[in-house]
Amino acid sequence: MKENSPDNSPEDRNREPAFTPLGTPPAPPVRSRAGDIIHTSPELAVGEGDVRSAELGEVVMGASLWRDAWHRLVRNRLAVFGMIVVALITIASLTGPVVIKELTGVSPDYIPSDAALLKAFPPFTAPDGSFSAKHPMGTDNQGRDLLARVLQGGQISLMVGLIATVMSLLIGVGYGAIAGYLGGRIDNLLMRVVDVLYSLPYIIIVIVLLSMFKKQTAQGQVVLLFVALGSISWLTMARIVRGQVLSLKNQEFVLAARATGVSTPRIIFRHIVPNTLGPVIVYATLTIPSVMLTEAFLSFLGFGVQPPLASWGSLAADGIQHIGIYPWQLLCPGLTMGLTLFALNFLGDGLRDALDPQMRR
Repeated sequence: MKENSPDNSPEDRNREPAFTPLGTPPAPPVRSRAGDIIHTSPELAVGEGDVRSAELGEVVMGASLWRDAWHRLVRNRLAVFGMIVVALITIASLTGPVVIKELTGVSPDYIPSDAALLKAFPPFTAPDGSFSAKHPMGTDNQGRDLLARVLQGGQISLMVGLIATVMSLLIGVGYGAIAGYLGGRIDNLLMRVVDVLYSLPYIIIVIVLLSMFKKQTAQGQVVLLFVALGSISWLTMARIVRGQVLSLKNQEFVLAARATGVSTPRIIFRHIVPNTLGPVIVYATLTIPSVMLTEAFLSFLGFGVQPPLASWGSLAADGIQHIGIYPWQLLCPGLTMGLTLFALNFLGDGLRDALDPQMRR
């Protein structure tokens, strides 16, 4: 028979016969190929690929831990509300002073040269008492636009909370991971240091640090505030990471890495620390409002941000002096800070529920 005849085409050779004669050896197993679709039911699918249901013929996408957590997060209305509010306030704080200066020519530190304007005006009020949209939040006692100063204060407050939280992450994660993995006397020594620092009043330590190393410039005071808040806020983070490492260091993947000769620093920071990111991200989100509130309290006492810079805490401290006469000077920065703190807490609670495997329905 000819090789190129239609009856001997490759398609005919690969086509299964209608019946299998007796004595025919079994066909070799089908070799798996990359990109093939697994024919199984969705509830038995364990991979992150396209799975075709054997019953319905539909394609079901496998979900990873982070994708599943994101789906649960976006179903939480309070968490989505907090995410939107935080994003809007952050964008407004970063771009608002520049936009206000381009539209009205007024900067956060602009003091009018006209003596008649060197006083506080209510929101949406012109100097002659008529309606005006130039100052939506009014002005302070020196005639400065309060909206521009609140947005500038948002830059400082958000930056203090973010940088101090990053510092607490860098110190606390490394400290807690080393203590939990090494264990023994090293763990006892490191955690006793944490216990001693915990026994001291948190605010008193920060005030002492700010008083001992007080800078003369406003920018230097802000940098010192970053260091003081970040150097103390890592204690709880270290305890959380240590507890997670204690539960992970005897898992199979750690024992396998140790058996293959992987070094201790690589096991800690390459294999164990990434598996603690869920609780770390949740606590970091809840640390930002805590640090911002501490900064506002320190600025209220006079140990925080110094003029000409402003934060929400320093603006509230200035506004409370004239709360009976000019209440908007306290309400505007106070409500903005309160809304931001609520939004961050809602977002942190939503992340905690989304990253907790026990919250799956």
